[in-house]
Amino acid sequence: MNKILVTGGTGMLGMHLKKILPTAIYVGSKDYNLTDLKDTKKLLKKVNPTHVIHLAAKVGGIQDNVKCPADYYDDNILINTNILKTCKKYNVKRFTGILSTCIYPNIVKKYPMSEEDLFNGPPPPSNFSYAYAKRCLAVQIDAYNKQFGTKYNYLIPCNLYGDYDNLHNENKMHFVTALLNKIRNSQDNLLHLLGTGRPLRQFMYAGDLARVIKEVIDRDIVENFNVAPNYNYSINEMANIAKSVLNVDLKIKYSKPELDGQYRKDVSCKKMRHLLPNFNFTTFEEGVKKVYNSIINE
Repeated sequence: MNKILVTGGTGMLGMHLKKILPTAIYVGSKDYNLTDLKDTKKLLKKVNPTHVIHLAAKVGGIQDNVKCPADYYDDNILINTNILKTCKKYNVKRFTGILSTCIYPNIVKKYPMSEEDLFNGPPPPSNFSYAYAKRCLAVQIDAYNKQFGTKYNYLIPCNLYGDYDNLHNENKMHFVTALLNKIRNSQDNLLHLLGTGRPLRQFMYAGDLARVIKEVIDRDIVENFNVAPNYNYSINEMANIAKSVLNVDLKIKYSKPELDGQYRKDVSCKKMRHLLPNFNFTTFEEGVKKVYNSIINE
């Protein structure tokens, strides 16, 4: 009988996972401080899980990443090291860490990026410390498997959006939620967006990643792989899709082109397709409808 512990279980992805894995134990930062080894041991000793789904991380916006790079590195290194060491100590059978495509190199020769590209260059400068700390988790997991014979793995998802986003803090809100809020609250028949609208981004409905995690548990999958749909829209295309889905007529006005960031960072889901050939992603149009309904019903 599997006994599943989910760290970071009170965040957006954790809430989606709870809908399809209701019997798991979900903990957040208010319950246990994973930067503290004693508190981490206390958690694992109390729950004694067979499986750990590790969602917990120190996360924040680009501005905060630029301002406090040491905090993002230190806290995430501590969280990841403490949870891995403690899982090994208490003989956790399966561990799955959730990373992010932001850990991939800033620029590569060929897109979409595959899992083999992970160490082929430094991550983007805007969240360099956070990205390297998350990369280190991949290195740690592989090292534990090699040295201790554990069956731990990691998933690398693209950008997420979902029904349980932080609706009351613009600095913590994900892009799609912020976009829908701007459309809903426009006062001048304009949709104000930063940058040029040209950068390409992969966005995935968080409920899809939750379903992939459940498949990993149910099928006892031990491979590491990217998780992303095969569409890769520009910011401008996503804004126009959102306007069409919500049936609004707003003119898009862009400002501060220097805030574009990476032009593209899309990843290949070829390996995932091999492991989960029948998995279907939520379309961006369907996902936008779901999230907008969560906003207006909040």
